[in-house]
Amino acid sequence: MAQCEANYWLLLKLTPGFEARDSWQFAVEQGASSWEMRIEVTERMRYTTTLRVSRVDDTGSDWLQSPQLLVRLYHDAALAEVLAWEGHRRLEVRYDYPNQKMYQSDEKSQFNRFLGEWLHHCLKNGHSLHEIILS
Repeated sequence: MAQCEANYWLLLKLTPGFEARDSWQFAVEQGASSWEMRIEVTERMRYTTTLRVSRVDDTGSDWLQSPQLLVRLYHDAALAEVLAWEGHRRLEVRYDYPNQKMYQSDEKSQFNRFLGEWLHHCLKNGHSLHEIILS
């Protein structure tokens, strides 16, 4: 739960004007190279917002996909939880191991931790590709 709470606040830092906008894009420096990250609102409800968090990759490679996560923000609880990644849906909290899909026993926890590390990296090394207007 602590990771989900931290992810919520990190996402809000990365998405200025959250109530009025539906997409954000960042250039992120990583050593000598850089890449882009996109955050898009896919659904807005009264107490939740669903986001697609993805790395924009124009390499054209068919065998290596860039990460793409579907994340739900729970505004009343101030939590952000990874719902799905690259078409894999309905993550269980725990899996028996071994299992048919060969998920790790703590797969959902690992994805939430990955999201947190990814967002931290973007805050530390990224810059917005859009003009930010704070009112």
